[in-house]
Amino acid sequence: MAETIEVLVAGGQADPGPPLGPELGPTPVDVQAVVQEINDQTEAFDGTEVPVTIEYEDDGSFSIEVGVPPTAALVKDEAGFDTGSGEPQENFVADLSIEQLKTIAEQKKPDLLAYDARNAAKEVAGTCASLGVTIEGEDARTFNERVDDGDYDDVLGDELAAA
Repeated sequence: MAETIEVLVAGGQADPGPPLGPELGPTPVDVQAVVQEINDQTEAFDGTEVPVTIEYEDDGSFSIEVGVPPTAALVKDEAGFDTGSGEPQENFVADLSIEQLKTIAEQKKPDLLAYDARNAAKEVAGTCASLGVTIEGEDARTFNERVDDGDYDDVLGDELAAA
């Protein structure tokens, strides 16, 4: 019968210690194999807390499902700040490049409603607006208008890469 364990781990930095070790210790799975698989699957989220679900069988076989961190966490990590602005329309805390924004959109692809890179970037930009983060030096709302006008088609004109 399959059992399930859910944990939060730092992307690409899981180890056999807590929280994984105590959860996996009493199970029939190879803890080191689970840790390696988690690190392989979460490498793109380097250091960001990532939700992971481990499903295992009595014979020691296991499967891992990696969730995606919230967009705000990805923006904060990419831009290098801890707390968003209390007045996001007036006081900006960071600036992202279009390439950084696209990277975040690629990481969030499984959870986004967007069907292409342009709309995915606009979804991420919405989070940037609420955090007080500018994109290419512009307010996120202005950025979205420029995306609609095709100003970033050279970067956003293609499909998102698989996360």
